[in-house]
Amino acid sequence: MMRYVTQWLKKDPDAKSREELNYLIDEQMTDELEERFASRLQFGTAGLRGKVGAGPNRMNRLVIQETATGLGNYLLTTVKDAKKRGVVIGYDGRPDSQQFAEDTASVLTALGIHVYLTHDVAATPIVAFGVEHFYAAAAVVVTASHNPPEYNGFKVYWENGAQIIPPHDSGIAAEIDTAAKHPITTLDLSEAKGLGLLTMLGDEYYDTYRAAINANPLLNNHQQPQDLVIAYTAMHGVGADMAETLLADAGFTQVHSVAAQREPDGTFPTVNFPNPEEAGAMDKVIELANATHAHLACANDPDADRFAVAARKTDGTYQMLTGDQVGTLFGHYLLSRAETPSKALVGNTIVSSSLLGKIAQACGAEYYQTLTGFKWLTNVAMDKQTNDKPFVFAYEEALGYTIGNTVWDKDGLSALVGFAQLSAELLAQGKTVWDALEDIYREHGLYVTAQQSIALDPNAPAIGDKLRAKPPQDIAGRDVIMTDDFKLCERHYANGDKAPIHLPASDVLIYHLDGGARVIVRPSGTEPKLKCYYELAGSFADDESFASAQERAEEQLALLITEHQHSLDD
Repeated sequence: MMRYVTQWLKKDPDAKSREELNYLIDEQMTDELEERFASRLQFGTAGLRGKVGAGPNRMNRLVIQETATGLGNYLLTTVKDAKKRGVVIGYDGRPDSQQFAEDTASVLTALGIHVYLTHDVAATPIVAFGVEHFYAAAAVVVTASHNPPEYNGFKVYWENGAQIIPPHDSGIAAEIDTAAKHPITTLDLSEAKGLGLLTMLGDEYYDTYRAAINANPLLNNHQQPQDLVIAYTAMHGVGADMAETLLADAGFTQVHSVAAQREPDGTFPTVNFPNPEEAGAMDKVIELANATHAHLACANDPDADRFAVAARKTDGTYQMLTGDQVGTLFGHYLLSRAETPSKALVGNTIVSSSLLGKIAQACGAEYYQTLTGFKWLTNVAMDKQTNDKPFVFAYEEALGYTIGNTVWDKDGLSALVGFAQLSAELLAQGKTVWDALEDIYREHGLYVTAQQSIALDPNAPAIGDKLRAKPPQDIAGRDVIMTDDFKLCERHYANGDKAPIHLPASDVLIYHLDGGARVIVRPSGTEPKLKCYYELAGSFADDESFASAQERAEEQLALLITEHQHSLDD
């Protein structure tokens, strides 16, 4: 191993990481060295993501340079005119992000590939937008999104503007492995600029994204926006300037930002975990909402590709909407505004609520489902959309939404504008988002969802194999009427019949229970953990209040979760 460490030290361009590595050697921290050098960060459909530090199993300048070399070589052999079409590069506000972005640009220009590099931090959707805008071969965003401050990442978009999917992930990974065995060639960025290989993207490029969002016909509902009061936080990320600008463009004049979290700061000093889904992450924006009597408390995650919202209730308190609730509201709103809903395409992932499918069915729209991950939602949308059936909306329950095809990825900035417009329309009618949800639930059923992660014994047999060997006949007293096995790409009915599932293979099982409930189990691919998703379709009794019906549905959901988790111990 020490031979590998020595070779790494000779190639590492960063004095800081060399110093870190030499310290580990001097202190004879063998276990730490082995953990960093036993393997390298795996490049997959989300690109790279990991802790910053020295060694191949960390995010650092040498890993970035090797990754960029692999990406560049793959583009040159796979995408026609890749050199001329170029690659768009942007970065978030983490301490190493700008350096990593410049290293990526230095490597790609050395390969003769034109680079469009943002002059400052940029939200992920602003960078993804650039692929189609420039007809680029790819894009790279240096970001760890909502991960803790010690992380960073390298996200890749393909020539169609969506995140990469197979076979490109494995193709790039193979080229990275090859690049790691050879010297890395770089080009000074000032020289690259002089050779016409580097274009710096200034404010005019950000304004191009802004104009495109403002021109999106699905984001042009201007019903008394001045009456809606919004509290907003960028959560120490890069979203504030564009978020505030887009809201102002749309006529929202009462927007209040959390000052302590407005500017980019990759150390995230006021949040323990910069993820809007985590407990406490929304505390400051809800505090500001209380002080300003806001109707909504909104947040983007640090790279602004996700959107979260808490809405004021009749008692004056604020309650977070789940990703499924926001997706349901968006789906219903966008389809109800369409001139011809039957000429619309909407979708979500298999772990997101099936209520969107019911809404789409009711108005004749086409609905599709994909595996987990926005890369699937947008790539499939591109395949399915036609001139007669344009793509309108897709979401995943993990707070990701895209409205129209301006950006072929989740976009927390346009989602913020769209949700504000939806809410302003309701306010003009004397309603709240909670009233709108109740109306939807009364029409289609009261769908409640939850997610739980269960730690597993790392030495136990694979949980998926165990469940397939002995499939449950019922869960929490509800009969299993069919099971979707995405690893086998088969649907199994209770009577023994089978039908094919036309989606890529994935280790996921979905149990469809009587009464419209679902239990979804998805083993983690990286740690001994099982992710479980639950959905229950409740109903309203005659003259029953929304609060009472929801309480009853949530009690039934809690019972379903408890009984299912007990069954996993058997």
